[in-house]
Amino acid sequence: MRKYDQLVLNIKNKIESGEYNAGMKIPSIRHLAAQYAVSKSTVIKALDTLEREHLLYSVERSGYFVVKTNQSAVKKGSTWIDFASSAPDPIVFPYVDFQHCINQAIDLYQNDLFIYGTTNGLPSLLPIISKRLTDYQVFASPEQIVMTSGIQLALSILSTIPFPNGKQTILVEQPGYHLFLQYLEKNQLPVRGIQRTEKGLDLQELERIFREEDIRFFYTMPRFQNPLGTSLSKQEKIAIAALAEAYDVYIVEDDYLADLEFDTKRDPIYSYDQAGKVIYLKSFSKIIFPGLRTGAVVLPNELIGPFSEHKRLIDIDSSMLSQAALEIYLKSGMFERHRERMQATYRARSKQLVACLKNDQGAYALGEEEPSTHTHVRVDRSIPMNQLIQQLKKASVMVQPIDRHFISTYQKEPILQLNIWHVKEEEIARGVDLLKSSLQQITGY
Repeated sequence: MRKYDQLVLNIKNKIESGEYNAGMKIPSIRHLAAQYAVSKSTVIKALDTLEREHLLYSVERSGYFVVKTNQSAVKKGSTWIDFASSAPDPIVFPYVDFQHCINQAIDLYQNDLFIYGTTNGLPSLLPIISKRLTDYQVFASPEQIVMTSGIQLALSILSTIPFPNGKQTILVEQPGYHLFLQYLEKNQLPVRGIQRTEKGLDLQELERIFREEDIRFFYTMPRFQNPLGTSLSKQEKIAIAALAEAYDVYIVEDDYLADLEFDTKRDPIYSYDQAGKVIYLKSFSKIIFPGLRTGAVVLPNELIGPFSEHKRLIDIDSSMLSQAALEIYLKSGMFERHRERMQATYRARSKQLVACLKNDQGAYALGEEEPSTHTHVRVDRSIPMNQLIQQLKKASVMVQPIDRHFISTYQKEPILQLNIWHVKEEEIARGVDLLKSSLQQITGY
């Protein structure tokens, strides 16, 4: 066995045995190099491998720490293959880094964090968000940005405030983001759907709806759509921006997974907007951790006042402590390092998932061929979905149908969403094989 492999194995064994406890700082690179009689570069390579596997976490100028994990969750993960969960795996959360940022934020801002702040966000954070957004080809001044307690709050405000076009109906993709759809129907807001498939949107139908119906805004996820995992083409994005201008319809663009994009040439609709019709939403919950509840909204000038006023009345301001910690996290370079690790982890998993699904497509059709954290399979209508789900459950595989991602007036489709947030790379092939065998048992071929 190579010295590098032996070092990785030894550190793993010490973590599993409890010799290196959760949250504990492991010996320094110099100490490990001397202990195992290897070069420092070999130690660094081994530690990087363990960090990518989310067993260790690095803190600049402090060293490497053992990731804190929930032992019961780890035990469950050893027997179950969880394609159902759409929440980030807690094991990848940057606990140590963000704890450091929170402590530093308290020291830096002191009493400013414990009083009401400004409605639009922490003033020192807004220019940093503005600069960060340029990485996604979103060029907006700090004055156009409003920080919210998650994107869900932003969507509820946009659904409530009047728009300059004076229109009422909200157009949503079908299937689409289930929590927003439920919010719209629960509050009896006028909503209608347009079909989104692995092939994209029917642009002629979209134009007809924009032209003939009373559409206030169209809510879309062009990148890694939830639940399908598919992305719109450049041509579709350009066309949507042009239609919005031609028919005075606003576009609400939810770019929640922009940080996990593999193709640097994929730009948002916002970058093609010439008329100020696109509202851009950026969440930090998926890339860091859901409990952060911090999102950024880029607004056209005419909506800044109404949006901010409504936000002040229902939320006063978003957590100043979370915003201050996020500011330090972005400025320090910790965010960039964490994003690179997340990209590497999920790109490897997504490639593995697509490769396994493409090998043999029997009673299902594959969705996106280059997903980030999820894709979907379209099951033949002759197959009883509940029977398939129960069959997989017996095989310790959890999957999720997308029924909840449709509004009540829209026909549901036989589609399974496959998430890889909680599935290790080595488990993906076994999970897909179990999916295929379950389909074969039901169909008889």
